[in-house]
Amino acid sequence: MKKIIECVPNFSEGRDMHIIKQITDVIESVDGARLLNVDPGKGTNRTVVTFVGDEHAVVEAAYRAIAKAAELIDMSKHKGEHPRFGATDVCPFIPIANATMEDCIECAKRLGELVGNSLHIPVYLYEYAASAPHRKNLASVRAGEYEGIAQKIKLPEWKPDFGPALFNEKNGNVAIGARDFLVAYNANLNTTSTRRANSVAYDVREAGRKVKNEKGEEVNQPGVCKAVKGIGWYIPEYGVAQVSMNLTNINITPVHVAFDACVTSAYNRGMRVTGSELVGLIPLKAMLDAGKYFLTKQQRSTGVSEDELIKIAIKSMGLDELSHFDPNKRIIEYMLQDNNSAPLVNMSLKKFADETASESPAPGGGSIAAYLGALGISLGTMVANLSSHKKGWDDRWKEFSDWAEKGQRIKDQLIALVDEDTRAFNRIMDAFGLPKSTDAEKAARKQAIQEATLQAIEVPLKVMNLALSSFEVIKAMAETGNPNSVSDAGVGALCARSAVYGAYLNVKINAVGYDDKAYVEHTLKQINDVLAEALKLEAQVLDIVNNKIG
Repeated sequence: MKKIIECVPNFSEGRDMHIIKQITDVIESVDGARLLNVDPGKGTNRTVVTFVGDEHAVVEAAYRAIAKAAELIDMSKHKGEHPRFGATDVCPFIPIANATMEDCIECAKRLGELVGNSLHIPVYLYEYAASAPHRKNLASVRAGEYEGIAQKIKLPEWKPDFGPALFNEKNGNVAIGARDFLVAYNANLNTTSTRRANSVAYDVREAGRKVKNEKGEEVNQPGVCKAVKGIGWYIPEYGVAQVSMNLTNINITPVHVAFDACVTSAYNRGMRVTGSELVGLIPLKAMLDAGKYFLTKQQRSTGVSEDELIKIAIKSMGLDELSHFDPNKRIIEYMLQDNNSAPLVNMSLKKFADETASESPAPGGGSIAAYLGALGISLGTMVANLSSHKKGWDDRWKEFSDWAEKGQRIKDQLIALVDEDTRAFNRIMDAFGLPKSTDAEKAARKQAIQEATLQAIEVPLKVMNLALSSFEVIKAMAETGNPNSVSDAGVGALCARSAVYGAYLNVKINAVGYDDKAYVEHTLKQINDVLAEALKLEAQVLDIVNNKIG
């Protein structure tokens, strides 16, 4: 699979959209580079751009963008709230998929050499690409900002990694690095005071603040959140002060934890956090974790859909206070996903039924079996969520929440298999359509048919096992869930059994065409056992349901 590397250059221009557009246009001109997000800030006079590509495309796109910024941005005239020292201030590379930190370090070094030698801009490597320990921290590299370059660049310890050791008055310097995924995140305060915002930032950020101990000595008092950098500033564009944070490791301090830390500090200092702002993109997991965190604080079920978790996260952290927050444009996985990869799942119910009923052989029984399984576990999950919120059952909300979470995981996997089964069928058809004029072509065609047939067996086999696993949730809900919804658990069991049986038939019919008889024999025994267990569990659930209904 192709490597996907993210590049997030920050340009010292956030007000002139004509300049910003010229920079992003050269990024999009590179084959293989995909522009994901452009986030200008008027108050900071800075634009954060996010794009992805393989190791060759990202370096080329970054070089063209830095060259265009050098042409259009004059740092001698730049003013803005954010620390900065160059027209392209920073340009980090981040591994996203099938890429390593070593790949990103190599990208940083190749780009640094290009920029230094061809554009004559002083380049400093930072974070994982740093050439010395004192250059690892971006804040240290950028200390003194643009105004301090003329003196700092003369110091031997601050000789650039690439480019001339001379003050470039128009372009300044650029920091090029390799780092982990960083979330740029701002908490909005009900104050206009930068000093008050800084007081919150010092409480929260890992570096904390300088204080005097009982001996009168100046010591460092750490903040409450590790892997968080932060400062306070006032943004005239919004008319509020913010705590501006870089979350350098969201596995250590997630976004929701940083948000709550700001809430606590602001409250203790007589202020209030009114909302927050995301700069650039955020991983899906960070939003889902935030949604679960806030639902848990409310003692509500976390076993809800992905969309609902994201909605809760947005509302709880006020991410839509300053501007509309569109998850499809702010969550990196959503930006990278192929919208054509799941055509069946994205259809309406009517369209899906019409497509199934058409003369096209796909979607067929395998896809329908997967969808039946998804409907069955969805009903079990619904009972769990209803039970979690049932009046008088407050002490049991977590028990049912856990069941609902398990149900959601099974449902999501079965939903994905709806399209996967049709793709497996199409692979078989494609393989049968391969040329067979020569012995070599015949051999290649036969191998392709066998590989596609194996896939067409494995997909419904997954459906069988997932649908069987859903009985654990469905049976538990029939036994212990909200009694008013026991019939829903019963219908869920009927769907789950039908999913298992439907997928069973698909495994059998595809196994006929597979040449590995030992594998076929083992698989047929396995599916017979799964079907027998599903039929037994269906009977048990229906007995429970009928006894409760009376």
